[in-house]
Amino acid sequence: MFTLETHDTHVVFTSGKRRLRISFPAPAIARITCTEDKPFLERPSLIVVPQPPPAPFTLHGDAGAVSISTGQLTLVVDRATGAIRYLDPDGRTLLAEPARGGTWLTPKKVFRNVFRAGAGTATGQSIDGARASAEVAERVFDRDAFEAKVEFEFAPDEALYGLGSHEEGYGNLRGRSRELYQQNMKAVVPCLVSTRGYALLFDCHSLMTFHDDALGSYWWADVVDELDFYVVRGATFDEVTRGLHQLTGRAPLPPKWFFGYAQSKERYVNAAELLDVVREHRRRAIPLDLVVLDWKSWPDGAGWGQKSLDPVRFPDPSALTRELHALGARLMVSIWPIMTGGCPDQQELLARGLMLGNQSTYDAFRAEARAVYWEQARRGLLAHGVDAWWCDCTEPFEADWQGAVKPEPHARLALNTEASKRYLDPGYINSYSLLHSQGIYEGQRAAAPDKRVVNLTRSSYAGQHRYGTTTWNGDVCATWETLRRSIPEGVNFCVTGEPYWTVDIGGFFINHDRSFWFWRGDYAEGCRGLTDMNALEPDPRDTGCRDLGFHELYVRWLQYATFLPMMRSHGTDAAREAWRFGEPGNLFYDAIVAAIRLRTRLVPYLYSLAAAVTFRGEMMLRAPALEFPRDTALHAVDDQFLLGPALLVCPVTQPMHYERGSRPLEGVAKTREVRLPDGVGWYDFWTERMHEGVRALAAEAPLERMPLFVRAGSILPLTEVAPHVDARSAAPWEIRVYRGADGAFILYEDAGDGYGYERGERAFVRLAWDEARGELTISARDGDFPGLVRARDCTLVFISPRGRLDRTVRYAGDEIRVRPGD
Repeated sequence: MFTLETHDTHVVFTSGKRRLRISFPAPAIARITCTEDKPFLERPSLIVVPQPPPAPFTLHGDAGAVSISTGQLTLVVDRATGAIRYLDPDGRTLLAEPARGGTWLTPKKVFRNVFRAGAGTATGQSIDGARASAEVAERVFDRDAFEAKVEFEFAPDEALYGLGSHEEGYGNLRGRSRELYQQNMKAVVPCLVSTRGYALLFDCHSLMTFHDDALGSYWWADVVDELDFYVVRGATFDEVTRGLHQLTGRAPLPPKWFFGYAQSKERYVNAAELLDVVREHRRRAIPLDLVVLDWKSWPDGAGWGQKSLDPVRFPDPSALTRELHALGARLMVSIWPIMTGGCPDQQELLARGLMLGNQSTYDAFRAEARAVYWEQARRGLLAHGVDAWWCDCTEPFEADWQGAVKPEPHARLALNTEASKRYLDPGYINSYSLLHSQGIYEGQRAAAPDKRVVNLTRSSYAGQHRYGTTTWNGDVCATWETLRRSIPEGVNFCVTGEPYWTVDIGGFFINHDRSFWFWRGDYAEGCRGLTDMNALEPDPRDTGCRDLGFHELYVRWLQYATFLPMMRSHGTDAAREAWRFGEPGNLFYDAIVAAIRLRTRLVPYLYSLAAAVTFRGEMMLRAPALEFPRDTALHAVDDQFLLGPALLVCPVTQPMHYERGSRPLEGVAKTREVRLPDGVGWYDFWTERMHEGVRALAAEAPLERMPLFVRAGSILPLTEVAPHVDARSAAPWEIRVYRGADGAFILYEDAGDGYGYERGERAFVRLAWDEARGELTISARDGDFPGLVRARDCTLVFISPRGRLDRTVRYAGDEIRVRPGD
């Protein structure tokens, strides 16, 4: 039997050694903490930011159960077992533990490895970069902790999403399991979101597993000092993610150029090649905002991971960035947490005692080490005008990236987690990327306040978004199945409140190399493998993969990525620039260029969605089932997603024209099945035909476009095609109104870079459509900032089943009302 202690800010239930604490960081957020035979910990969280005073609550109960309620969220605790039920304001059960009790703590002793100072290390290089290991000198006891397990009873009609980005391609996680550890193709976020209007966030950093299968429905953690988790309730998906951002912090706004097109490959060898690629984009009028410099940009022969450019291949880094900027392009450079070969950065960190036990990976858990690492990046790269970071290999002890046969799941888990535990606290092996990202963000904010932090990183964790990060799904293969799997994984990542996610367009590995289980693309012709590590000049044979099957796959991947938060082409085996697929008039080339140009047109919509992330905690990528929770048929749809409130994106995930080997396909329908969410009309973006009362259809999918639908009542702002995002800041807007329902959209503007927006240097324009009145209201501008375009021409396009009507207005900041008529 549990006894109850009542405090001003929380309640505590006690039964023997077990203590259960409940508090409310906000009226719709409950915090549950459990421990045994020790006091509750009072220490800062790495995931959860400092919170305001807890919300007040009321207590009701009897000898059987106690109800603790804020009015927005109620917890009912069984006094015999400690089992908790979570109720919404109407008394409906959101979530419950089994009545017999579902929380388990098993005492566990935690040990750490001690390494001799100056001990020798064994270094090598895999396909995924440098690696280093050291012999353990001694294994010593560190502390007493627990294994933890929490069981749940989910509703039969409930769908669950989240837990980050993995490789299996799961959408709805009901009936599934997940192993939560960091790996090349696993980016963990310990958060679940339900169609019943709640989220679970676990403040835990060790290996975890989630099960909703034959083994039960539960969350298990390898090491916790106490069990600590949150339940966030929301009447809508936006309310849920807003609550998650209250806990984990606000996401800073990326620069506007971030939403343009990024061109990358493994790898551009020298400065001349970088400049040639940008100039060719300009010559061909293909928009480009970012060019990316992959690994091995550091001095040849000076070891791995030095954060400065090779003076032979990049003789004047400052001149390089000046010329790129003059062309309207930014530069992103790959940096690594591991340094080998006695490079100067490694030696500096070693001399200060700031390396982990392998003497090669810096200790991101120490503030001093983060500061030194950042200063190295600042003086070697930022000081020369580098604009963005690619923090690669941020799960630095990955151990399964070798061999011809893919290890079984249990073996991969053991390989990777034991490699991490060798050098990291077992309770924190999932958090390296979080701390690494913190160091980059805080360092740049102090050193360059006029330049927003952009950090592309392969691993993630809850709360990492507050450090300006974008995560991609790792080094995946060029197959149609990989493309299909990417769609739900990106959604599952973003619904957790981590808003920025992307892919290697086309897959990282194009070819099939039987020596490696992970190098299993489907296309060979024209592939050259990894770029020669000692190359001084580009390989003249690197003219692109010639397999037309890959060309089709690449087009479809690119069309999909047009609607991701970041659009970035990257991979090994072959170059990916548009002209590697043909010339103007070629169907593949034209489709690629059309998608990139459409991306540029979408920037006002994309940037306004990003502002909604920052200011209102609303995610860009959305699961249809979470947006339309009453439409339970959407639980089985995992190959569609929403970009913001307006666009339903339906990527094509099977070939229609060519299979591998450039073999033509005959008799394949150029359509894909689409499931339209219930309760609202949908317009075909391309034909502007409205579908109302139609739930499933075979949508036209010619190579030049993929199915894309717009929700009735949407307001979609667009702009002109431009060489880069900043090229035509005063260009007219095209504001499309898709009639059939009331609608609203908040259009956002600011300087596009720097942090003036945090000081109020920003402007909002509210667009509202009244269907009954047939009237669009463009509100008076709210806000101001240096460089604001004070008057702008706008083409208003009213789209309905009867066709489209255009009106032209000049918006100068005052309210405008427009009735297009019929």
